[in-house]
Amino acid sequence: MADIRCDIAGVKSPNPFWLASAPPTDKEYNVVRAFKAGWGGVVWKTLGEDPPIVNVSSRYGAMTYNGTRMAGFNNIELITDRPLDVNLREIKQVKRDWPDRAMVVSLMVPCEEENWRNILKQVEETEADAVELNFGCPHGMSERGMGSAVGQVPEYIEMVTRWCKKHSRMPVFVKLTPNVTNVLGPARAAKAGGADAVSLINTINSIMSVDLDIMAPTPTVGGKGSHGGYCGPAVKPIAMHMVAEIARDPECAGLPISGIGGISDWRDAAEFMSLGAGSVQVCTAAMHKGFKIVEDMIDGLGYWMDGKGHATLEDFRGAAVPNVTDWQYLDINYETVAKIDQDLCIQCGLCHIACEDTSHQAIAAQKDNGSRRYEVIDAECVGCNLCMHVCPVEGCISMVEVDNGKDYMNWTQDPRNPMNQKAAE
Repeated sequence: MADIRCDIAGVKSPNPFWLASAPPTDKEYNVVRAFKAGWGGVVWKTLGEDPPIVNVSSRYGAMTYNGTRMAGFNNIELITDRPLDVNLREIKQVKRDWPDRAMVVSLMVPCEEENWRNILKQVEETEADAVELNFGCPHGMSERGMGSAVGQVPEYIEMVTRWCKKHSRMPVFVKLTPNVTNVLGPARAAKAGGADAVSLINTINSIMSVDLDIMAPTPTVGGKGSHGGYCGPAVKPIAMHMVAEIARDPECAGLPISGIGGISDWRDAAEFMSLGAGSVQVCTAAMHKGFKIVEDMIDGLGYWMDGKGHATLEDFRGAAVPNVTDWQYLDINYETVAKIDQDLCIQCGLCHIACEDTSHQAIAAQKDNGSRRYEVIDAECVGCNLCMHVCPVEGCISMVEVDNGKDYMNWTQDPRNPMNQKAAE
């Protein structure tokens, strides 16, 4: 089977599947259970200074969509509420007992150099493999000048990262917040500060739902609610976009990435790695289905790699990055039309309704010996893919390339581009 051992920023693990800093990594008991199940590493739930913070009850909200439980997950839990010395003692013991697993410790303290120096010294004594600077938590801690309050200011990211590199021998991962307009500013700042890697995304600011009986956001605490951190399968597209932006940015070239956000199975992991991630971190899927999901992740990734001829993770890491581009460089002359496989069609009419009401009126509804039949009107079809996505039958509608004889041309070359017309004048 393929070799799925992982090495990112000098941190080695038997596989790339790590548990993210979150409730599943809050104590020795959980982490040992995770390692027994096969996880390659963990990022220990964020440590802070004593006295420990105080959490509230309830803490979690979830979105069910079309029968899928926890399609989106929200939490208002803060960093660890356990004493610092207890966490440090447990981290040291687990690392001694499981020396082959990656042990990364998440940290968050006030934005003062001495505070960072003190906690780094204590973490080093545990012999952990690396630290992860939590610059992403969007709730609770950000109101105290930490978490995303730091991660949204590139100058702070660079400053604190420099402190950590100055006062520690350990590799420094910087965990980035998605609650910014452009992730490249924070990523570049992390690299400028000497970060050994970045991890992303942290959770997205959100209100999950409103209880219409008591008129308060959920989860509710004594009749009130607050914004929290959104994660789970629903955030995966956002996370992959941000990972890809960093991976293809010339200023971030060579910066290792630990991918986070909605990773639930081996395919999700492979997609993140194809966009440049070295390791992947999982939280919601483990909270939903337990630690043993890693068994299928390990087997699935290995079998897929074998089928593709990939001997190691490096064989496909970043392979999709060259194919990520800006819209203006897409081929305007590339053309596709929809094709309906009549043998698979169940005559539900969803393709016709969607196209007729909200798209390009390119699917005709016909009667054929008393039954319904739907045909694509090629001359009207713009290849938007909507019909394919609404069709409930896998493979029934496909997009077929049209050989129109036109050469590649992007928007920067198109004579219809007003900017090109101004340049010609």
